[in-house]
Amino acid sequence: MNTAAQIAYKNTLKQFCQSIIEQRIATARQAMAAAQEAANAEEKSSAGDKYETARAMGHLEKDMHAKQLAGLIKELSALNAVPTGIIYQHIQNGAYIKTSNGHFFIAAGLGKQVIENKIIYLLSPTAPLAQQLQGKTKGHRLLFNKEWLVVEEVF
Repeated sequence: MNTAAQIAYKNTLKQFCQSIIEQRIATARQAMAAAQEAANAEEKSSAGDKYETARAMGHLEKDMHAKQLAGLIKELSALNAVPTGIIYQHIQNGAYIKTSNGHFFIAAGLGKQVIENKIIYLLSPTAPLAQQLQGKTKGHRLLFNKEWLVVEEVF
C-alpha cells in the first residue's frame, strides 16, 4: 500500500469512528428527550408521592443521558483532533498498526469492528494496549494479556 492509500485508509477508519459516535450522540439526545417527555407527562393524581417520584425518576434518567451525551461529545471532539494525514514510524494517536494478532487503529475506543471485511480493533489512546504500543515501531515484540504481539506494520 502506498502512502496516499495508507492515508486514505486511515481517513476511512476515522470517518467510520465518527459515524458510530455521531449515531450514539443522536441516540442519547433522543433518550434525553423521551425521558423529559415522560417526566412532563406524569399527571398529578391523588397519590401525590407517586407523581413526585415518577417525575424525579424521569429527571434522573434525563440527567444520566445528559452525562452520556457529554461524554460522547467529548469523545467526538478528541477523535476530530486525531491526525490521520501523517504516516507514522512510531505508534501514537492516529496510527494504524498491524500485529501478528490483529489490526488496530488508535483514535477512539469503539472496540472490535468489521471494516471493509477486516476485523479492526478501534482503541482509545488511553486503553491499556494502546498505552503499551505507544512509541513502538515495526519489529517490536510485546507481551499483552499473556500473548506476544509482534508489530508488523505501522502507518
